[in-house]
Parts: sequence; structure tokens; C-alpha cells
Amino acid sequence: MSAAIILWSVTVAQVLLAIAMALAAFRVIYGPRAQDRVLALDAVYLCGMLILVCFGVRTGTTLYFEAALIIGMLGFVSTVALAKFLMRGEVIE
Repeated sequence: MSAAIILWSVTVAQVLLAIAMALAAFRVIYGPRAQDRVLALDAVYLCGMLILVCFGVRTGTTLYFEAALIIGMLGFVSTVALAKFLMRGEVIE
């Protein structure tokens, strides 16, 4: 009984995260300013990371958790680099 509830909950979470990712991707494409696009890109990688975590919970393997960790680290670094570029016009000084 509890396994069915967990499976159903993870499925609902994945569907809602996919919808959120699609809306954020729309904002990346049609964002009015560059700051909006950077924030939407941050939301896209966050949703992708959480979808992988949900898939890892569903399958029970640790490979997806490691992939989500790598996506999180790369997404953070890219967000910082884009923010620095928008503020100063250059990434490496």
C-alpha cells in the first residue's frame, strides 16, 4: 500500500516538475530582459535536477542522485558566471 502511494506521489511530482520546466523554458526564450532569462535558466536546471532525484527515488538506484549533484554544481557555476557577466561585462578578469 505505501509503495503505491510513493509511486503515485513521485509520478505526480515528475509531471508537475515537467510543467514547471516547460514554463521556465518559455521564459528563457521570451524573457523581456537578460536577468529574467538567467533566472529562468536557473529554474530549468533546478527542475531537471529534481526530476532526476524523483526518478532516482522511483528506481532506487544512486546513479541518478549523483547525476543530479553534478547538474546542481554545474548549474550554480553557470548562474554565477552569467550574473557576473551581466554585471561587469566579463567573466574572467
